[in-house]
Amino acid sequence: MAVLVTGATGFLGGRLAQVLAARGKTVRVLARPGRSLQHLAGTPVEVIHGDLAAIESLARAVDGVSHVYHCAACSTDWAPWRLYYEANVDGVKNLLDAAARVDGLQRFLHVSTTDVYGYPAQPCDESHPLTDVGLPYNRTKCQGEEAVWRASRDRGLPVTVLRPATIYGPRSKDFALEIARLIRQGTMMVIDGGRSPGGFSYVDNVVDAMIRAASLPQTLGRAYNLADGTGATWRQYVDALADGLGERHPRLNLSFTAAFALARASELTYRALGVSTRPLLTRHAVYLLSRNQEYPTTRAREEFGFAPAVSFEEGVRKTADWLKKHAR
Repeated sequence: MAVLVTGATGFLGGRLAQVLAARGKTVRVLARPGRSLQHLAGTPVEVIHGDLAAIESLARAVDGVSHVYHCAACSTDWAPWRLYYEANVDGVKNLLDAAARVDGLQRFLHVSTTDVYGYPAQPCDESHPLTDVGLPYNRTKCQGEEAVWRASRDRGLPVTVLRPATIYGPRSKDFALEIARLIRQGTMMVIDGGRSPGGFSYVDNVVDAMIRAASLPQTLGRAYNLADGTGATWRQYVDALADGLGERHPRLNLSFTAAFALARASELTYRALGVSTRPLLTRHAVYLLSRNQEYPTTRAREEFGFAPAVSFEEGVRKTADWLKKHAR
């Protein structure tokens, strides 16, 4: 039977599709017409053209699959509310509805995020309630995950939810391409000296966790935090990436209070002026750069043997090597 990967034109879903195919799985991907699949050139995948709003294409995409790996999302820190809601709420509901009609579906693995905890001052385990703090990504990811749990409870859908922290690696837009651009421009900044642990998760470690979690009976109906557990801080990450790129270490540093005030003012100004480009700072980015993201992964380690194979040093090196080749 085939497995379906959504979000395969993006970072995590694209890597997952590559790894699943390399492991001998029959992989089907849902991709919007016109979106590039160049990174999957040479990878044997079946492409269903459509999107999460196109019910007919979803029916074709899930037909006869054993697993659904739902990676697609609007994960940027700056976009119109409509885009967040359509991708992270309506799209999830549409896919759940299609998957609930599949006979023999073994697992619906939903990629959530530790952002659903609402950026607490101290990292928490999976018992912490979903907490809406009003930011678009946080709010819609909470709503999307709530829809997954309703489908499990009300329709018996076999679900597993993973909540990764900061996923990085080759092709990462937010934590590789964007940070590399800012480093090269000299505009990358850290908050409170960059001393907060980033909860970094190398993409291959996350992919391996997804495949393992979707294959074991004990993970059914469970949610899991994911982070590599290295304790690496944002200062260590951006400096290591700068070293790999042959660039100077970022020097800009703001306190949380100053950064949050600047982010709020920037967002208000950009919205008032109708500016579509991303502000220099957003509240979402300030939370990520200033709060401890090293969420505990005891449950994942004990229940499905989560054991990151790629170290922080190797992961940053691979990311920098890719950036030097593909992102000048």
